[in-house]
Amino acid sequence: MDLPEKLFFAAFFILSFAIDETSADTMVTGTVFCDQCKDGEISLFDYPVNGAKVTLSCADSNGQIIMSREETTNWFGSYTMRFDGAPDLSGCSAHVSGSGQGSMGCGEGAGPSQNPRLMFRMFDMEMYTVDSLLAQPAQSMQYCSTSSNPVPPPVTPPKSPPHFQLPPVPALPTLPPIPPLPSIPPLPPVIFEGASACPSEKWTLPEYKCYWRGVNRDTKVAVAFGMVAARRYGTDITLWYGLQGRGDPYRTLLREAITALLNSYNSFQFSYHPLGVVEHMNLALMGSTRNVLLTALRFKRANSGAGNVTCKFTTCK
Repeated sequence: MDLPEKLFFAAFFILSFAIDETSADTMVTGTVFCDQCKDGEISLFDYPVNGAKVTLSCADSNGQIIMSREETTNWFGSYTMRFDGAPDLSGCSAHVSGSGQGSMGCGEGAGPSQNPRLMFRMFDMEMYTVDSLLAQPAQSMQYCSTSSNPVPPPVTPPKSPPHFQLPPVPALPTLPPIPPLPSIPPLPPVIFEGASACPSEKWTLPEYKCYWRGVNRDTKVAVAFGMVAARRYGTDITLWYGLQGRGDPYRTLLREAITALLNSYNSFQFSYHPLGVVEHMNLALMGSTRNVLLTALRFKRANSGAGNVTCKFTTCK
């Protein structure tokens, strides 16, 4: 972060604290997937569910429900719950409680509940995230395996063929030599199973260009983030150009959002799912400049590993 950007953030934080000292807000976000194989895991066949009903329930030490909130997922499969103040969510859990229009029949069952985890706290604002919830159809897909360890069918010994004399095999003509096969291009690196978070500067280095997956350097910002981003940044700006943004709150948001999107495509345990990056980016653009700065800071914190996650890049071959 260069000097003008640091001064801008510092001035904004001081002003926000002076004006909005007593305000407080808490937000809980997550995503619901359709578990088509009904195996309790997110697999290749699963997709985000639109119209799923998610309930967040909070109980006291005696197990009595003291607070409950229900929200419906959007077409990205994501949901957001907002609370006034800073309630204690340590005894809360979220689960899929039903389905509505758009769920395409994936709501007959549900996976286990998940507890919200605190990801960010600043200026009396708290942000929680919930691990992916699962909705399940009435019947699993026909392509799903019925057992993780299927029993092989019994082997029937082959019958002995009748004895007969084979005719002599004629000599084969001499074939021309087979031309050498073309060299196989190097495979892209696998997605990191563990947590990995790389800052924007790493993504601009040529020795790490093989880690661009899902999108490429020439992908338009409007294509990656949708119409809301297109209205702010235009339809011609690319992700590579957006990574160079400096000094302006909206350019800073774009740089960190692109970085978060690239990190989410490369690590299963990154703080944001790709759809979550797009959703938070659009919510910030539809809000105030304060929302833009706070979202940029959250993305930057996630991209820097929040102090305990490193960048797993190795030089591309």
